[in-house]
Amino acid sequence: MKISRAGFSFVVGLLAALTANVLGQTPPAKPRPASKLERQPPAQPAERFFDTAAAPKGVTRLAVFYPSAGSLRALLALKDRGFIPQKEVEVVGVFHLKEKTNYGESLRLVKEAKLSWVHFHAVTAELGLETLYRPNGISEDIRRVFELTDGLVFFGGPDIPPAAYGEKTDLQTKVEDPYRHYLELSAAFQLLGGSQSQDFKPLLAKKPDFPVLGICLGLQTLNAATGGTLVQDVWSDLYGAKFVEDVIALGQPNWHTNPYPRLFPLDRALLSYMLHPIHLTPGSQFTSAMGFKPGDQPYVMSAHHQSAGRLGKGFRPAAMSLDKKVVEAIDHEAYPNVLGVQFHPEFPMLWETEPRYKIAPEDKGLFACRPYLEKRPPSWAFHRKLWAWFFGKLKK
Repeated sequence: MKISRAGFSFVVGLLAALTANVLGQTPPAKPRPASKLERQPPAQPAERFFDTAAAPKGVTRLAVFYPSAGSLRALLALKDRGFIPQKEVEVVGVFHLKEKTNYGESLRLVKEAKLSWVHFHAVTAELGLETLYRPNGISEDIRRVFELTDGLVFFGGPDIPPAAYGEKTDLQTKVEDPYRHYLELSAAFQLLGGSQSQDFKPLLAKKPDFPVLGICLGLQTLNAATGGTLVQDVWSDLYGAKFVEDVIALGQPNWHTNPYPRLFPLDRALLSYMLHPIHLTPGSQFTSAMGFKPGDQPYVMSAHHQSAGRLGKGFRPAAMSLDKKVVEAIDHEAYPNVLGVQFHPEFPMLWETEPRYKIAPEDKGLFACRPYLEKRPPSWAFHRKLWAWFFGKLKK
């Protein structure tokens, strides 16, 4: 007699249950499938903080674009390590509801860590390429952000749609989150103005000392929003490198992100980013306001394949790569507290002291980022003074 597969499974299950009963054991229950509600990601924050907020009193209020859980953890790390001198700080994350990122994870972090000083402002107005560089549906939101905060930060992220700065899309460019870019580009334009509209009066014309910091993508956003362009792939466009081995041959100061993980993806100790020196431009905020010398070459942490091309209206190079091919930082001629950096001074890994990383597979031993910076002066002081400068401007 043949037994069907279903019948066989039934018999096996029955025998297992009888055996467990004889032995006095309860057969293991099948895992309960997650409910539809449990499978859903956390909801986006619905708060629109600036609709009802008053001007900050007795507290320093910082607006941040891209308030991801990672961005908030970076701010927490800066606060815990004393880089943020203000005792009373309020952070407001500004984002568009159509962004790809699920900021429900950020909201969960805020609730679990009891971060009562973190709020959100969800922007809902429609945006498109044709409306970025003029008054539009987000103008009132950005005006309130500007008037009701002491400064703001544009964090890092993915590639800007090249159409937003008047170019075709290179094969190396990957557009992942257009609404995030629409929001941040339009916000930066309304804050700073740009060559796209010479008659437009930017918000910073009313308060030229307002602090703005752009990090990695943030630098690129500031540049593109003011009429500049981007180099869509540093390795191929600036160095003519087509292969990973060609990039390695350029030497570590010219990598800008570590190429080795592409060849050795299983080597978990390989640093995904790149620590490399930069050249500070005479007369920049680094030399005039932070006290560094033009000959100083601090090491920074980078993770980018694009960079500023033609600079936007009002911007000038504040730092360059050692070979002068890559713009590493920009500052503004009219607005002295506007700074964009192509590197990541906010990464919590920079403050780690436990050896965990190496740059090349053949490196002997591992290193920790903080001792690495401390052994290459003025790299550690550079990071401390950069944050002291920015948060010092917030206090004023």
